[in-house]
Amino acid sequence: MLQTLLDFVFPRVSLTGESGLWITEKERARLQSTPIRESKEQLQKRGVHFLDHVTAASGYHDSWYLQRAIATLKYGRVRALAPELVTLMLSAKPDALRDAVLCPVPLHWSRLLERGFNQTDLLTSELAKRTGVESLSLLRRTRATGHQAWRGREERLVSMHDAFRFVGKCVPTRVFLVDDLITTGATLDAAAKALKDAGVGHVEAWVVAHG
Repeated sequence: MLQTLLDFVFPRVSLTGESGLWITEKERARLQSTPIRESKEQLQKRGVHFLDHVTAASGYHDSWYLQRAIATLKYGRVRALAPELVTLMLSAKPDALRDAVLCPVPLHWSRLLERGFNQTDLLTSELAKRTGVESLSLLRRTRATGHQAWRGREERLVSMHDAFRFVGKCVPTRVFLVDDLITTGATLDAAAKALKDAGVGHVEAWVVAHG
């Protein structure tokens, strides 16, 4: 009753623009998982050298609803969508989570101030709660790198060079980097390099979508 009243006074917008819930049952049904996995060999062939494996819940371009959900979480600042996306991620759960830790890919402080939150923190926290796997903030972004979506592959690689620094109090043997999207892999590979330079033995990425 309270939510109905709040929706009437302060109407919210769903993924397709309908008033009411942030995501309707019809929209939720369209957020289907079509897992994509990349091995170390596949990653190296496309120039990603430090990640050992990637698990994505779905292809980014396979679903307009998924694209909209990710954009609404990040830029619409609708934090309530994080658990919906984590449900997708859990349907494509990686192997060997045992004895691993989860690590969110950090934003630079200027982007964090602009957005108000880091969507990967929300995803990681929800994953930790639902899997029982420990979450640790092991990395810090050393500088603002701008919007990667506006850049080509070579520009992304240059902008991400040494963009992360290890700040963990301990060095895990196995880390799963959590992010919303992987495209060229430049950001996640730079994060993996910082972890491996610190002594982490194995680094995988667990993401919502593969672009």
